[in-house]
Amino acid sequence: MNDLLAPIAEDMKSVDAVIRDRLQSDVVLIRTIGDYIIGSGGKRLRPALVLLAAKVCGYEGTQHALMGAVVEFIHTATLLHDDVVDESDLRRGRSTANAVFGNAASVLVGDYLYSRSFEMMVDIGRMSIMQTMAQATTVIAEGEVLQLLNVHDPEVTEERYLTVVRFKTAKLFEAAARCGAILADAPEGYCDALATYGRHLGTAFQLVDDLLDYSGDAQTLGKNVGDDLREGKPTLPLLRAMEVGTPEQRALIRKAIEEGGEGDFEEVGHAIRDTDALEHTRDAAQAEVNLALDALKALPDNAWTKHLAKVAQSSLDRVF
Repeated sequence: MNDLLAPIAEDMKSVDAVIRDRLQSDVVLIRTIGDYIIGSGGKRLRPALVLLAAKVCGYEGTQHALMGAVVEFIHTATLLHDDVVDESDLRRGRSTANAVFGNAASVLVGDYLYSRSFEMMVDIGRMSIMQTMAQATTVIAEGEVLQLLNVHDPEVTEERYLTVVRFKTAKLFEAAARCGAILADAPEGYCDALATYGRHLGTAFQLVDDLLDYSGDAQTLGKNVGDDLREGKPTLPLLRAMEVGTPEQRALIRKAIEEGGEGDFEEVGHAIRDTDALEHTRDAAQAEVNLALDALKALPDNAWTKHLAKVAQSSLDRVF
């Protein structure tokens, strides 16, 4: 990822500078938790999409750094809330903020980051960006609730699962790419194409994450392998294994989803690997990448568009 982001390294430094500046608060705990979660690393892919989309469309101003920070604040707020809801204790290779500071503080600082991000959007001064991000945060919240309804439900369909992915994860990718184009005053066709690219990239990104839950390790992923199963979340590898597995495998996975099957992780992993569940999920991620690449055909044929193609293709590198 560092190699991929090298062409925008200076712009990313500007995003980080904005983040540090806008995290300032007279409330010490806000600064402490904000520094903890944002300073923990991460790929910064969502703010990078803002920068790259703006450059594709020829943007030469400075507000893309502020917009990148807005997107990162919103993403960080969702992480703080997610970890409380999921009772997670590890993210990006270290303890979650809620594990260190408590649930109440994490939720309230997440609220602060949401509010701060909209204050920053007022500074940008573009109603179309406000509309895009307001709609995106609403959809993300809907995705969180839909995922909550899916927990411990083995009857979840692949369509329901993908709806959650598109709402909860892909929507912010989509909004980030669209806002980069809006900053550049790009034609509506370019804005739509970049939004489509972001949506499919974000979907592929989540599919790969769900795949790695059964083919990676905690050190590589920066989270606890098997968390989704422990939480009773029916992700695509589980759904596919239930669809094509033996009656015994289906019963095992159904029980694990219904009860939260951390103790059954090894057996469920064997069932997934004994079917085509991993290949099926890889193929689904590849299909999303292909759709993202198709969307780029409507954009100018320049070096930045080609770079977005590399970003999309690289999203699969972790599983091939």
